[in-house]
Amino acid sequence: FSEIFGTDGFPLAIHFIMFLPVLQSQADGNLAAEFLPRAMSLQIIGTYAQTEMGHGTNVKELETTAIYDKTTEEFIVNTPTRSAMKWWPGNLGKMSNYAIVTAQLHIEGVNRGPHNFVIQLRSEKDHKQMKGITIGDIGPKMGISSVDNGFLALDHVRVPRKNMLMKHAKVSPDGKYTPPVHAKLNYGGMVYVRAHMIHNLARNLCAAVTIATRYSAIRRQGRVDTASSEVQILDYQTQQYRLFPQVLLVIRKKESNKVCCQISRAFAYLFTGAETDLLPDLHGLTSGLKSVVSFEAAQAVEQCRMACGGHGFSHASGLPKLFGIVVAGCTYEGENMVMLQQTARYLMKAAEKAERGEKLAYSIEFIGKKTRGQSTIGLHRGDTEMEMEAIFEALEHAARRLIIHAYDEWEKRVKEGESRDRAWNEVTVEMNRAARIYTRLFIARSFHRRVISSPETVRSVLTDLLSLYLHYECIDMAHHLLHDGHCNGDQINFLKRSMNEDLIKLRPDAVSIVDSFDQSDRELNSVLGRRDGNVYEALFEWAKSSELNYTDVLPAVEKHIKVMLEANRAKM
Repeated sequence: FSEIFGTDGFPLAIHFIMFLPVLQSQADGNLAAEFLPRAMSLQIIGTYAQTEMGHGTNVKELETTAIYDKTTEEFIVNTPTRSAMKWWPGNLGKMSNYAIVTAQLHIEGVNRGPHNFVIQLRSEKDHKQMKGITIGDIGPKMGISSVDNGFLALDHVRVPRKNMLMKHAKVSPDGKYTPPVHAKLNYGGMVYVRAHMIHNLARNLCAAVTIATRYSAIRRQGRVDTASSEVQILDYQTQQYRLFPQVLLVIRKKESNKVCCQISRAFAYLFTGAETDLLPDLHGLTSGLKSVVSFEAAQAVEQCRMACGGHGFSHASGLPKLFGIVVAGCTYEGENMVMLQQTARYLMKAAEKAERGEKLAYSIEFIGKKTRGQSTIGLHRGDTEMEMEAIFEALEHAARRLIIHAYDEWEKRVKEGESRDRAWNEVTVEMNRAARIYTRLFIARSFHRRVISSPETVRSVLTDLLSLYLHYECIDMAHHLLHDGHCNGDQINFLKRSMNEDLIKLRPDAVSIVDSFDQSDRELNSVLGRRDGNVYEALFEWAKSSELNYTDVLPAVEKHIKVMLEANRAKM
């Protein structure tokens, strides 16, 4: 869709990436038969309305209610307070005529928690709002301007029982409630959305990196020595240090997307109810991936903007718009800090199992391993694989130390008499640090597997990128490695020298690498990132197209400025 609609968002995106997947994963046969064919053929347009004005990530406390009336076999859906209004869903304000609405299910006075319902919002004939429905657009945003994020209020709207998504949880005509086999089965739609999110983040980051790298190869500024001419700014080590990690970040994000897609397929299998043991592992991992990937992508786009100097601040660069799109990912579909806490809960359970000597899942089995006293980083010169494995051991050491430390701090407070929840709140900063580093370790391992299985034709440059990535990550975590003496100062200096060597190796291939991302000028929509490199002429043409240049003298000059100037001159 981005190739057609550009970078600022596809007006029907939520229909395809949320409404349809949630229907497919959570609707029973009858409801799916009624709505899926029409939704897939765009006879109807849908959205997913979960977030409220007063509650977002804390789904358990949503205020919208769905009270079952067994005399009519209907749910009465209501937003009882102002803060209960659905707020933020994309495609809600003007486009959609149906929505999957999340509401607290009440049956005979018992709250069964949040469940999803298909509700008609607008008439299929004239698109006017249905009775009891109030909808609108929430107004301008920082980015994604083409999407009509909206609000929704429901005033005791009656919804047929069959419109509840009942593939997992069910309500019989007489009001008997059957819970799902596993509470997290309903998270499958979210896993799909997170996979799609990472795909979009990688695509937008890819554009930013391409723009900044190409421009850095065109822009000349300063001299390395007095005898030389002005150099390409990409030749400066500081520019390489700023940009090259973002280049490899694109490849890592693409790999993370593949992992999420695999997890999404695993969820699809688990939806059969045949196997639920893996659900906590998959949910914990995707929560961490969502948080880490979106945060790193936002930071990376901002680095690309600053790497372009003053021109990066102009909309001509395309970078401000990309930042507005990418930074939204830090909050939608789960605020990042809260997502990390979900991963942390998974890790704390793993730490408890490790303490009891129980077997752990493959991705977290390192938690139960004994720590090597001293790292072997820098002792395998000439043996790239052994050196990389030493770095992975160091990253595992840092992750394990933070996880165990957070767990011990939590347990210590509980033993001192605090409630588990209050004790948790007092160590969430440590918990989130542990969750973030665990996720970064997982991404690093995934990237490594990708490199060693890649074709010979690209393995060399991918290995150079992997080397830079591992050195960069280790240096970033140096304080964790130095904290208990796992690494010493000489080893950190070795990592820094190795990283500088990586930058030199990658410099000749930098432009070719971003060109291989194969983004057209139309997709980039950037004066600075043009494939032909004709930046300055294009920048001038872009400036001339400003509406302020349509006339030489603006009306306001005659009406206001001229009057002010003449009045001031008369005083002299």
